[in-house]
Amino acid sequence: MNELMECEDESVILVVEDDSNMRLALSKSLGGQGYPVVLAHDGYEALECLEKQPAWLVIADVNMPGKGGIEMLRDIRAMGNSIPVVLMTAYSTVDTAVQALKLGAADYLEKPFPFQQLEGMISRLRHETTVSGEETIPLKEEEPSVGFLTCNERVRQILKMLEAVAPSNATVLIQGESGTGKEVLAQYVHSISPRANRPFVAVNCAALPDGLLESELFGYEKGAFTGAMARRSGKFELAHQGTLLLDEIGEMSLGLQAKLLRVLQEREVDRLGARQPISVDIRVLVTTNRNLQQEVQSGNFREDLYYRLSVMPVTLPPLRERPEDIPLLAEYLAERSFRRNHRPGGGITVEALGCLKSRPWRGNVRELENVIERAVLLADSGPLRIEHFAFDVGAMNVTLSAEPTGSIWEMERDLILRTLERHGGNRTHAAKELGISIRTMRNKLREYRQLGIVV
Repeated sequence: MNELMECEDESVILVVEDDSNMRLALSKSLGGQGYPVVLAHDGYEALECLEKQPAWLVIADVNMPGKGGIEMLRDIRAMGNSIPVVLMTAYSTVDTAVQALKLGAADYLEKPFPFQQLEGMISRLRHETTVSGEETIPLKEEEPSVGFLTCNERVRQILKMLEAVAPSNATVLIQGESGTGKEVLAQYVHSISPRANRPFVAVNCAALPDGLLESELFGYEKGAFTGAMARRSGKFELAHQGTLLLDEIGEMSLGLQAKLLRVLQEREVDRLGARQPISVDIRVLVTTNRNLQQEVQSGNFREDLYYRLSVMPVTLPPLRERPEDIPLLAEYLAERSFRRNHRPGGGITVEALGCLKSRPWRGNVRELENVIERAVLLADSGPLRIEHFAFDVGAMNVTLSAEPTGSIWEMERDLILRTLERHGGNRTHAAKELGISIRTMRNKLREYRQLGIVV
């Protein structure tokens, strides 16, 4: 163990790698970022090292002479040690990734990988370890990277599964209600994959009729049909060596499903009007808000395509089933909106966050984002308060006929009058800022006048 470094710092990272060049590269890269590093040649040395030297993270190769990474991980867990273990391999398969995940691997990397990818994983694991209270790891002063924001345990398990298979080319099927963040999750999978620096191309299968969707996906040759004035590459070609996201795959017709199945099997694309197929190297991710198993049973979705797509199926729970995520998402969305709209201040009051947590959010994160954006526009400055969300309690969609009582009505009234004053009495501009129709604005002002309020 001539390369095994002694270190009294309990926040060291243990690197287990039989390739001396890779071992040295990791040691220099991690050391250059300020991480104390201990080195071991194989799983046996790693276990001996852990007995002598506490560490908070293990980064290990899967294939090593003697004891490989999988066997080492199994032994670490058998000893009752919950230390995070990240596995590396140049021969990644879905089966290996799933096996590692089942044994409790914290993450999975396919060689070669950019150091930034490993750095991102370390930052996330360090944060999770600190938050969980298992061990205190000194955090570096840096802005945290935003991947998929959550503190929900169910979603965290989904992220761990996806991070384990991200290095592979496995197709991932992401299911969930509209607005839950399926496309954001797909982008996250792409960002932590070896294709991260390659194209990420998204196609909304529900937004185009069959004819247009086919030409968008497969491309066409000049003269292939009326209006085809020049050759055009399809989305499959544009995503070559990168990732193609097929959003709302459940909306695709059976005819196009058959063509998609052929692309997935043969990795070849036939442009419309072309004589020869074109080879493509792509990773396919799909999303849907439908239950594809039920669609198969009803004859609306091909069974063979379903099994081809559902190599790694995951279902994102709706926002109402993960209320602990609402404050986290609301704070992030608010800060982003304050910056984008050049508004001073930021944040959300505790009372406003409590109000947001009590809502059902049928539109999920997309609805929350819209509500936050509107509140930021209504606020002169941060933090956002309850009155900035007055229009989102449903009161603005009805005309009150009875004598109004209660603070919600008063907040609504004050908000309307303040906005109207800011726009010099221009009802159209005020209504646009508030996100209501001009008719609703007129009804509200008429109501105030009937109650003797000067407007």
